Amino acid sequence: MDLNSIWSTFLQRIKGTLDPISYNTWFSDTKLIKLEDNKAIIQVPMSIHKSHLNLFYNNIIEEIFTDITGTNFQMEYLLEDELNNNIELNQEEFVEDFKTNLNSNYTFETFIVGESNKFAQAIARAVAEKPGIVYNPLFIYGNSGLGKTHLMHSIGNYVHNTNQKKVLYIPADKFVNDFLEAYRRDKDENNFEAVNNFKNKYRSIDVLLIDDIQYLETASKTQQVFFSTFNELYDQKKQIVIASDRSPEDFQKFEENLKTRFKWGLIIDIKPPDMDLRLNIIEQKLKSQGIEKFPKDVIEYIATMCTSDIRSLEGAISRVLAYATIMNGSDITLDLAIEALKDVIGKTVISRNNIEKVQKVVAEKYNLTIEDIKGKKRNANITVPRQIAMYICRNVLNESLIKIGNEFGGKDHTTVMHAVNKIEKNLKTDSKLELEINELVNNIK
Repeated sequence: MDLNSIWSTFLQRIKGTLDPISYNTWFSDTKLIKLEDNKAIIQVPMSIHKSHLNLFYNNIIEEIFTDITGTNFQMEYLLEDELNNNIELNQEEFVEDFKTNLNSNYTFETFIVGESNKFAQAIARAVAEKPGIVYNPLFIYGNSGLGKTHLMHSIGNYVHNTNQKKVLYIPADKFVNDFLEAYRRDKDENNFEAVNNFKNKYRSIDVLLIDDIQYLETASKTQQVFFSTFNELYDQKKQIVIASDRSPEDFQKFEENLKTRFKWGLIIDIKPPDMDLRLNIIEQKLKSQGIEKFPKDVIEYIATMCTSDIRSLEGAISRVLAYATIMNGSDITLDLAIEALKDVIGKTVISRNNIEKVQKVVAEKYNLTIEDIKGKKRNANITVPRQIAMYICRNVLNESLIKIGNEFGGKDHTTVMHAVNKIEKNLKTDSKLELEINELVNNIK
């Protein structure tokens, strides 16, 4: 029995012992990653899951898991970031993911349509039905959390299941990593086979779905490789679907020939969901989780306060459910929802894509220019404000390390990580710094 089958069986078993809210809160987003040395590595979505599962559910988890596997395993709960730093996925899972990398839950049937996204959905469906024939390439752009990735997977799943064509979904940063792995080999090693495997992987597919293409903006060599891959697929009438957080016109550091290729097909955008769509999304989310008793005023409150993207809606629902569970199964009321979301709502007032505003506010606070904040000067009076700005972008806007690096003059993600870690360390002993950051965050909001 493979890992996915083991965990699927486990989830079915433990689901029968819990109420729907507890199961959806603590188990629905977990995944069995690895079995090694009598230890089971479980991926969980948030830090609170680690402590809560250990404190309240570990005994029953181990009991059911032992019954399924016939072996006593010690459970270890890790976040995705911790997994990336500490363990490698087993080869069996990697090979399985390599086939498509598609999420089977993201389909046209599960994509909720409203005024803001119905055109994008219709175009995506047309591409799925006639891949390589209509709208090639298809370029989808919009802010994070609006459904671009869902639509890409919907196209891929439809094509793969209907036509049995070879489909590959890949985030742009993974494309970069694959390229570097193939080309950055020891000088004494013949890397011809690795380079050839890389080319075959990306040029022998029928549909290429590449997400977050903006991450290629600071990788000029990888842009050239993608340009060649694009041409090869396009000439063979293979479908290319690209997603980004902004339109090709806004790319400042892309090669002109590549930007021109993006415009050969159709460019569409997805806008934030309107009130009706937000209400519909919340209701469908609750229905999919088997939750029927959820007050209408709470639904309307979440829909009113979380306006920027779909992901914030889903996160707010999960937080309210989790809060009710932690409060000893309290009834969900408007007061409880306000209390549960008081910190989250504060953060969502800031657009997740408004890094420029953070840079502006920080620059004004410390009498600097935005060019100073984004530049390479290492004077102490510039370096510390730059690190503070990166910290706010990471911990308040929840932006990725790669995106922050790109927006701060094309810096490496490890530079951003170092800056964030340094500010976090200083905050433990510097109360003045904490006051300054709180003031900056309030100004940004």
